[in-house]
Amino acid sequence: MPISSTAHIRIVSSFFGWNDPGAAFTAIVQVGTMLALLIYFINDIKNMIKHFVLSILYKKINYSIESKHAWMILVGTIPIVICGLIFKNAIETYLRSLYVISTTLIVLALFLALAEKMAKKTKNVKDVSWLESQIMGIAQALALIPGVSRSGVTITAGLFSGLTREAAARFSFLLSIPAVFASGMYELWEVRNQLNSDGFFVIIISTLVSGIVGYLSIAFLLNYLKKHSTFVFIYYRIILGLLIILFLALGWLSP
Repeated sequence: MPISSTAHIRIVSSFFGWNDPGAAFTAIVQVGTMLALLIYFINDIKNMIKHFVLSILYKKINYSIESKHAWMILVGTIPIVICGLIFKNAIETYLRSLYVISTTLIVLALFLALAEKMAKKTKNVKDVSWLESQIMGIAQALALIPGVSRSGVTITAGLFSGLTREAAARFSFLLSIPAVFASGMYELWEVRNQLNSDGFFVIIISTLVSGIVGYLSIAFLLNYLKKHSTFVFIYYRIILGLLIILFLALGWLSP
């Protein structure tokens, strides 16, 4: 959903007075979402891998639409990898502040609303150009900031590029697979020596739940966007952002 899972993990933990589970936990748990993506898009992924290999053998990136998309996704993942490594400390510390999250929830909602109003929304996934795919890749890097939402910001970029809502969401999901996998595996390796049996069990259960919910969310969103706009998510983000600001002002939440 384009409402930021990271933001909700942070908000819920603060609301119940729990410790922030942290960026590492969030990244690892989102591997469940990646598995959901792999299952949902299994045929697309198999075709892309097959044509990706063929494009290497024939030394032709544009061997087919599938090979072109595979290369686009590979190159489009580079910005988030670089930014994730450079800004790792900020992502894991002060950017998880609820002041930041409330702001990004509202700001991205306004950009998404602007995209809904201004975008042509005429292109399908097969029409995605190299420029448009890289714009979405750069936009995806902004999702490292909690509250932005990986799907939210890439769908917004896709809409501004002229994609239909469904096409923007579909390419957004495919684009996210390498980044989610890389971040999850990296963070799991980083905390490997800190995990005891209880911690490992918690991660397994959390990842399983995120995978199930992720699969249902993907199926729902792609079907929903065939006939509906994203304004229900826009309104939700703005209301949630304003409520967080109010609760922080009243001292009901700890930033």
